[in-house]
Amino acid sequence: MKAAPFAYSRPSTVDEAVAELTRSDGGGKVISGGQSLVPVLAMRLARPDVLVDINAIPGLDRIERGDGYAKLGATVRQRTVERDPVSSEVPLLGLALPWVGHRELRSRGTVCGSLAHADPAAELPAVACCLDASLTLAGPSGTRRVAAREFFAGAMMTALGPDELLTAVRFPSALPGDGFGFAEIARRHGDFALAGVAVHVRGEGVTLTGFGISDRPVTRAVALDEVTPELLDEMVDTDGDAHASRDYRRRLFRVLARREIDRATRKARNDDR
Repeated sequence: MKAAPFAYSRPSTVDEAVAELTRSDGGGKVISGGQSLVPVLAMRLARPDVLVDINAIPGLDRIERGDGYAKLGATVRQRTVERDPVSSEVPLLGLALPWVGHRELRSRGTVCGSLAHADPAAELPAVACCLDASLTLAGPSGTRRVAAREFFAGAMMTALGPDELLTAVRFPSALPGDGFGFAEIARRHGDFALAGVAVHVRGEGVTLTGFGISDRPVTRAVALDEVTPELLDEMVDTDGDAHASRDYRRRLFRVLARREIDRATRKARNDDR
């Protein structure tokens, strides 16, 4: 199949992009890398009136470092982050990115694009929620920041308004004594996960985020000794599908979560053998 007809706009500023989205009255769609959007268009699962290409907007391709955080602009490619020192400063990003599709897709796909697409089986939304990242949205009334854990509203549903643009995501940098773990199970490498987990251990506490197990990333922050099979099972609330049942995903998630919590704990205690 081919995409339905659409208009094309290539603004040179964020304000112009927002104005174009506002004029489209809900019929606009932002494109940056296009690795998620283009297949959806080709299958006619989305039929926007206009595509707003943000690649010509200066500054959105920057990686900025501040006091305790790293900020990625909307057009920063996943492969750029993978090869940049920022993947060491935010280790969970470095652990997760090799699992995102394939290298060729990561060379065009963007971190913010994956967040805005909000596939419930995608890796980067889970990383953002696990680390409590914040997202910057630009709209007609100016900019606002939204916590990642409040951004995802359901399968491919977010807090982004139809006239808003996701311009950046800000991840906290790791602190001494932090430990991280990341793993997923998929039918083939590059496929979306049947179940996956992102883990952050700090002191005696752990934050774990599951993906592929619900209609959005599922996050729990608890003490290490509070991670029980019952807690892990409760996090998996999908009804299952043709690829895996709920019970099978629960078994996968239990194994992945326990293994990565143990790994992250060893790293946090400088005992990763």
